[in-house]
Amino acid sequence: MPTVADSSAPSAQQADWVSRYADDVIAESERRAPGKPVVVASGLSPSGPIHLGNLREVMTPHLVADEIRRRGYEVRHLISWDDYDRYRKVPNGVPGTDTSWAEHIGKPLTSVPAPAGSAYPNWAEHFKAAMVEALAELGVEFDGISQTAQYTSGVYREQILHAMKHRGDIDAILEQYRTKKAPAKKQQKPQDEAEVEAAEGSGAASEDDGSGGAGGYYPYKPFCGQCGKDLTTVTSYDDETTELAYTCTLDGYTEIVRLSEFNRGKLVWKVDWPMRWAYEGVIFEPSGVDHSSPGSSFQVGGQIVGIFGGERPIGPMYAFVGISGMAKMSSSKGGVPTPGDALEIMEPQILRWLYARRRPNQSFKIAFDQEIQRLYDEWDKLAGKVAEGSVLPADAAAYSRAVGTAAGELPRTDRPLPYRTLASVADVTAGDAEQTLRILTELDPENPVTDLSVVRPRLDKAETWITKYVPAESRTVVRSEPDTDALAALDEDSRKSLRLLLDGLDSHWSLDGLTHLVYGVPKVQAGFPADATAKELPAEIKVAQRTFFALLYHLLVGRDTGPRLPTLLLAVGAERVRKLLGA
Repeated sequence: MPTVADSSAPSAQQADWVSRYADDVIAESERRAPGKPVVVASGLSPSGPIHLGNLREVMTPHLVADEIRRRGYEVRHLISWDDYDRYRKVPNGVPGTDTSWAEHIGKPLTSVPAPAGSAYPNWAEHFKAAMVEALAELGVEFDGISQTAQYTSGVYREQILHAMKHRGDIDAILEQYRTKKAPAKKQQKPQDEAEVEAAEGSGAASEDDGSGGAGGYYPYKPFCGQCGKDLTTVTSYDDETTELAYTCTLDGYTEIVRLSEFNRGKLVWKVDWPMRWAYEGVIFEPSGVDHSSPGSSFQVGGQIVGIFGGERPIGPMYAFVGISGMAKMSSSKGGVPTPGDALEIMEPQILRWLYARRRPNQSFKIAFDQEIQRLYDEWDKLAGKVAEGSVLPADAAAYSRAVGTAAGELPRTDRPLPYRTLASVADVTAGDAEQTLRILTELDPENPVTDLSVVRPRLDKAETWITKYVPAESRTVVRSEPDTDALAALDEDSRKSLRLLLDGLDSHWSLDGLTHLVYGVPKVQAGFPADATAKELPAEIKVAQRTFFALLYHLLVGRDTGPRLPTLLLAVGAERVRKLLGA
C-alpha cells in the first residue's frame, strides 16, 4: 500500500470528518489485513423504495472510501443487497400493489412478485434497480452482493455449519441482552414522516434472534419447502450428520434436511451480519439508530463476530435525514422520497454535498419545497468562494467531495444560472423552450445564452421542481388582459411609479438593469437617487418598495407575490408588460 497521501486530496487541505475516518480506516486495515484492499461496507434491504435516509448508509462509507482512493489505496466498497430478507409488510405508496401482496409476507424478497407493470423479475430487483441508477448518477463506485445468491449457492455453507456448531456460545451472548434492560437514554426523535421511516430502517434490527425453539436455540431459519415462508421452527439438529428437522407453523409442513447440502434458509439477522463482517473482512461500516441501541444488532454483533474469527468494523452511528416539504411529497406519491426523486430536482453535486458537509451523527433535511432555492444560492456562493480562493479549508474539502470522486469530476451544468431564476422562468413559461431561450438570452445581453444545452441539466431540474413540487395555487399565471378596474382606481402616486418603470424599461432591459430599476423607482419617487444605498435611505423606503412590488404583482399576475420581479418582467416581455401596466 502507498504510504504517502495524494497531495490533491481534500485531507491534505483540512482534516474534515471524512479525512479523519479515512486515517482511522487505513490504520485499522493495515493492522488487520496488511497488503490487502481496504474493505468498507453498506447494507440495503430492497423491501420497498430505498429512501434518502437509507442513502446515508451508502454515502458515509462511499465518501470515506473515495478519500482513501484519492490517497492511492485500493478500496472495495461492498453494498450487500439484503434481498434474502423476509418480506415484512406491503409498503405505502407503491403503485401496482394491493392487499393481495400481503399473502407473500414471510417469503424472501426475491420470491415476491414485482409490483404490477414492473420490468423486473421480482420485488427485490424492482427496488434495487432504482437505487443502482441513482448511485451511478451520484458517482458511487461499489461491488454489489446479492444475499439471495450467496445463500442459495452455498457460499456461506461453512459459516452456517460453524454457527450451528457454536450455537450454545451464540445463545450465551444473546442471553446477556435478553435478560438485561437497556438503560434509559435520551433518543433522537424523528420530526417528520421521512425521519420516522428512516428510523425504522429495514426492520431487520427487530428480527427474531433465533430463540424460542422447543428443541433448543438455533441461529438458522429455513424457508418452508411448501409455502416458501420463514414461519418455521427448527426442532432438532445433529452436528455429526448435519441433519436438521423443522416444522412450519403456518401450514404444519415438516421436513428433515441435511444442512451440509441444503441452501433454502439463512442465519438470523443478529448472527448473519457479524458472520458477513468476518467473511468479507469489513473494516468500516456505519449503522443507523435502529441497529445501534444497547442490545441491538451492531452491539451484539461485536461479540458474535469473534465466533467467526473476525472483528467488528469501526464506524459511526448515523443520524436522521429529514425532508423539507414532506407534506407535498406524501400527497403526490404516497411515500417518502428516494434518491431518484431528489435527483430529479437537484444536480448530483448538490445531493453529494448535503451528505459530505455534515458529520454522520448530525441530522439534516433535504429540501423539496422553496428551501431548495436557498440551498442552491448557498451552493453557488460556495462555488464562487472556491473559484476566488477565499473558501475555508473544511468547506473546500466538502465542495471537492461533492463535485467529483477519485475517478474524476461529475458532469455539470456549463453555465449554472441561479436556480431560483431558472425556476421562475420555468414557472412563467410552463417549460416552453422557445420562450425560455428568449428570456435567458435577455438576462445578460452582453453574454447571452444562445443554446439551452449550456444551462442544462440545472434547467431541467428546476423545471421538474416547478412541475412536481410547487402547488398549483402557487404557480404563476400571467394575466392575459389588463385589470382595467384596478388601473382605473390607482391614485396619482401609483400612476407615477408605473410611469417611471415604463419609461426605464428599454434602457434597463436585462436582469441587473431591471433589478436596479424596480428597486430604484420608489427611491426616485421619494426624492433620492436610484442608486442610493440602504444606509442612505430612511426605513420608509423599504415599505414603499414592498407596496410598489405588490402593485406590480397584482397587475401582472393577480397576486401580491410571485417570482422575483426582474425575472418576471423579462419573462412577460416588454410589450406585454406595457399592455398590462396600462401604457
